[in-house]
Amino acid sequence: MKQSSEPVLVVAALIQRDFDPEKKILIVRRGPGQSGAGFWEFPGGKVEIGEDPKLALVREIDEELGLKIRVGDLLGEQDFAYPSKVIRLRVYWVLSSHDDLELREHDALKWCSPHEIVVEELSAADRPFVELIKLR
Repeated sequence: MKQSSEPVLVVAALIQRDFDPEKKILIVRRGPGQSGAGFWEFPGGKVEIGEDPKLALVREIDEELGLKIRVGDLLGEQDFAYPSKVIRLRVYWVLSSHDDLELREHDALKWCSPHEIVVEELSAADRPFVELIKLR
């Protein structure tokens, strides 16, 4: 299948809880029937045409997890080629004052320190960001 020339902009959140002194990061596992099912990822999603990326991240996290967040600094951005498309993944640091979330698109979650994240269990597009997380 031919890839489109323009990457699809996707945003992801490194969610940390305000009240967590260990600053663990939320990862979620893609549910059955989804592309990449069984792999863990940083939650987020596609930015709609004309949408601000940070506002898209707020919307996506609300839709997927019912969680209210505050988007912080950009950790990094990288293009990743799938067989049918190229995505441009932007990963942001995010804070939440809440711990009550609901899995709407995923089948599991866990809070991990950066060193607890198993790179091989993450979706391929998220893997390059783990080393950047550890450096922060």
